[in-house]
Amino acid sequence: MAKKQWSELTSGQRTAAIVAGCVQLSLAATAWADLARRPAEEVEGSKAMWAAIIAVNFVGPLAYFARGRKVVAQAPADA
Repeated sequence: MAKKQWSELTSGQRTAAIVAGCVQLSLAATAWADLARRPAEEVEGSKAMWAAIIAVNFVGPLAYFARGRKVVAQAPADA
């Protein structure tokens, strides 16, 4: 199957590609921002490893949110 040029795509295909790219960038940016702010003690494994994994399309950010963050119990706020 030959690769299509951007000009050969239908408007629906172009829209889908742009939306998928925006979702991917949003997921990755959100995951990297969370990783940067989160202390190393609250990350499963090394932060450098997760930074590289997040770069892997949709799978990386989703894996980070599902498996990369430790659940930390917080003290209840006074009512």
